[in-house]
Amino acid sequence: MRSGALKGHLDLLVLSVLHNAPAHGYAVIHRLAEHSGGAFDLPEGTIYPALYRLERTGLLASDESVVDGRRRRVYRLTPAGEEALGERVGEWEQFARSVARTLAAGT
Repeated sequence: MRSGALKGHLDLLVLSVLHNAPAHGYAVIHRLAEHSGGAFDLPEGTIYPALYRLERTGLLASDESVVDGRRRRVYRLTPAGEEALGERVGEWEQFARSVARTLAAGT
């Protein structure tokens, strides 16, 4: 998948994979790849800045934990993040329907 196709949708995808369970950054990367059938196999340099940005804007919160002697930052949605996820999913669904109608009309 072209990286440009992901532009503007990364935050929605990150919020989505954290919706059901908190996770550390590597687990977020793994969930994105797994849930997308490998289409979103994204590098750390893409995911970690998104996690930091979402935390700065109050949509995520994090806690540090130690696992096997390694410190990990575990991210979870805040109430504002839950609300933003719902809004963004609705926007995405409307966008996808509009694209589908436009493509169908053009063929």
